[in-house]
Amino acid sequence: MALARRTLLRGALFGGGAAALAPALSACGASAAASTDAVQYWNPFTGGDGALMKEMVTEVQGAAPGLKVDTTVLDWGQSYYTKLAMASAGGRGPDVAIMHVSRFAGYAPGGLLDPWDMDLFREFGVTLDDINPVTGKRGRYDGDQYALPLDTHPFVVFYDKDVMDRAGLVDSDGRLIPFGGPDGYLEAAEKLRSVNKGGLGPVYGHVNDAAQNWRMFWSLYRQTGAEFVLTGKKTQVDRDTAVKVLTFMQKLVAPQCRTMDPTTSVGSFASRKAPMIFTGEWDSAAFSQIKGIELGAAPFPQIYDSPAGWADAHMFVLPHQKNPDEERRRTVHRMVAELLKASFTWARAGHIPGYLPIVESRKYRQLEPQVEYAAAAKTPALDPPAWFMGAGAEAQVQLCQAMQTALVGANSAAVAVDKMIKALDFYLSKPDPA
Repeated sequence: MALARRTLLRGALFGGGAAALAPALSACGASAAASTDAVQYWNPFTGGDGALMKEMVTEVQGAAPGLKVDTTVLDWGQSYYTKLAMASAGGRGPDVAIMHVSRFAGYAPGGLLDPWDMDLFREFGVTLDDINPVTGKRGRYDGDQYALPLDTHPFVVFYDKDVMDRAGLVDSDGRLIPFGGPDGYLEAAEKLRSVNKGGLGPVYGHVNDAAQNWRMFWSLYRQTGAEFVLTGKKTQVDRDTAVKVLTFMQKLVAPQCRTMDPTTSVGSFASRKAPMIFTGEWDSAAFSQIKGIELGAAPFPQIYDSPAGWADAHMFVLPHQKNPDEERRRTVHRMVAELLKASFTWARAGHIPGYLPIVESRKYRQLEPQVEYAAAAKTPALDPPAWFMGAGAEAQVQLCQAMQTALVGANSAAVAVDKMIKALDFYLSKPDPA
């Protein structure tokens, strides 16, 4: 399909200026020059995730004779999405790529992605019934499936079962007892501080982080069921509820986490100085190595009216190509189908597979502590769909910065919420590049 000029300029808008275009176009050139025999696969996975994805790709190539995969690992964040946008806008995208579902609204409507052929997936043993219905639904646009979830990666809690038991906060099976509301949580936190030898209660690292405050706020706000719509020219939000949630967050970080960053919070839990931590499930692999701890985990706890917890999802997408080769596209469908079936390996990193037969398998039910928070994939608080929202987006950074002023005591919750709304209104005042 023909792309509008404003769509072609999307990379500049996402990247924050013309300086982002040079690496984007460089990535496009690298894709075009790569081997035509192998499937070109872009992803942002490094570290432990990168090693597991490499293992999965190797497994899939062994299970599908003739399949060759050329993986390009790009720096995660704004630069990744700028490069992906520019390659797709020029019709020279890789054969397949990973995209956070939180960025989907900025790509599919503008013609930067091509739809999957679900009939073709059926030939390779994968149907929509096999896919997480919540994240799967968010990958649809205009009646077609444009993104398929590799996983859900939620904001959860990990805890030391022994200390939590001494505080009376877990049942006989070591599962978290409901807090019973904001006041109940604050009472539980005080109990933990009193019984823990190190004196620390629940920890939450957020200072100078581009995502953590949004994850906490969005988890709590979605539990209230209040309106938060990013369409039109103005943000449609229940300001009173937003102030209430941020006021609770101020109490949640006091007194020990007011100026705590994520690295310090993770270190506090890993050294067993803190008995409970709010963080992403991606820390489960490291926490499982803590000596002497009986590790517990749970979905983000219900504080308000209904269960919900921030989450994102890594999705497989087909970046737009001007003249895709039919047989090559068939090979890509086969590759993704096999990666979904091999995603128990991915679960070892802590992520909840989007392929339901894995989550429902006996093997997964024996995977600790992953199985303890697996229910989080059923009630994920996905980011509101808007072209300027999502993982690594500048809007998210600005929201976190506004909230941080309240959490460290520099502003009231009301002033911080007004700053958040002003930032969102700024983006809504801009034309949607799609």
